[in-house]
Amino acid sequence: MRLARDILVFVHLVGFAALLGGALVQLGDRVKVVNTAMLRGALTVVVSGIALVGVLEGLDEAVDRSKVVAKFAVALVIGLLCWVNRSRSRVPRGLFGASA
Repeated sequence: MRLARDILVFVHLVGFAALLGGALVQLGDRVKVVNTAMLRGALTVVVSGIALVGVLEGLDEAVDRSKVVAKFAVALVIGLLCWVNRSRSRVPRGLFGASA
């Protein structure tokens, strides 16, 4: 179970890196879009976070549920923003900043 936790933490961090990297690539561009790295990174963060909480519960480790709910809400909003705006040819700056 500890190996599963370590793998899920790694996948969770890779998802965050993909989301951030996809956003950083576009910093110099005038037209901002939700690229594939951002979308897949956001979805990876949400799914691996849920799985990670499940593994931690299985290991009987202390889980601060209020912190988990807050992080899940933020990740879910970012994931939904990326999902909804994935097919647009242009994303407004504020919306792009909120999803990155």
